Amino acid sequence: MAETRVVKRWVIVRDLLLFQLKLFLDGIIDVALSPLSIAAALVEIFFGGERRGRLFYAVLRFGERVDLWLNLYGASRRADADGLFGGSEAGSDSLLGELELRLRGGDEPRKRRRR
Repeated sequence: MAETRVVKRWVIVRDLLLFQLKLFLDGIIDVALSPLSIAAALVEIFFGGERRGRLFYAVLRFGERVDLWLNLYGASRRADADGLFGGSEAGSDSLLGELELRLRGGDEPRKRRRR
């Protein structure tokens, strides 16, 4: 049986904005890594010497670290009524984890004061 969960509108708006931020950052990194990887490969091909490949594969490792940090779709599998923040762990080594820690101070939503 499918689990039903009620997600508040503001949570969807917040998660949409977070997802757009992550997509934007991913796009910038991709645009930067493309010419950087080509330049690194050309340097390695023509001037690599005994350590050929070191620079090119360093660029690839950097791209992988950024991918893991962005974790573009990872929290969506565990999202709950608290949206993406419910599917992430505050303070984890990801953009979402860092944002949750800074915005909330932890995994639990801050209590809003009633006026």
